[in-house]
Amino acid sequence: MIASLSGRVATLAPDGAVIEVGGVGITVQCSPGTLARLRSGEATRLATSLVVREDSLTLYGFSDDDERLLFELLQTASGVGPRLAQAILAVLSPAEVRRAVATEDLSTLIRVPGIGKKGAERLVLELRDRIGTTETGGSIRATGPAGLPTWRDQVRHALVGLGWSVREAEEGVVAVAAEAEGGADVAALLKTAIRTLGRP
Repeated sequence: MIASLSGRVATLAPDGAVIEVGGVGITVQCSPGTLARLRSGEATRLATSLVVREDSLTLYGFSDDDERLLFELLQTASGVGPRLAQAILAVLSPAEVRRAVATEDLSTLIRVPGIGKKGAERLVLELRDRIGTTETGGSIRATGPAGLPTWRDQVRHALVGLGWSVREAEEGVVAVAAEAEGGADVAALLKTAIRTLGRP
């Protein structure tokens, strides 16, 4: 999995950019918010997520790792592919998405083109227990203490890095949840998840 890119912005387009890394130009699909901070000819770093399809490899770019994590989490919900996940993040900030899901704010979610009331209800139902909870000040926490990734994030990203899809990785996380509650470490959880899923 390509988790990030650092290089010079070679060209900008309405839906993405070409980042030159080590003499190679890599096309990255980006939301308007991410594109707005890029400047042609300047150095940049983008958090990235590679989406593999039978007929294509598409790299999506984000301003930071939090936005990338949310992009991948959104795709674990039924009916949400990379295009819709990117559309959600184009309309709403990561904090707004987490707040809307955690508080069941359907009116905010249906502001996204392609999401109706039923789609918003499905997002809330499937993600509210995993997207984070509202803390003092209205911020949303989706990571462990001191901002460290939770065991779920670590196992999920390890599985994606080994070749499973985001949805399959989430199934692996669910499969080892009971073992995690028993105090198993991340390495043991990952081994169990791999055995459960089989080879990608």
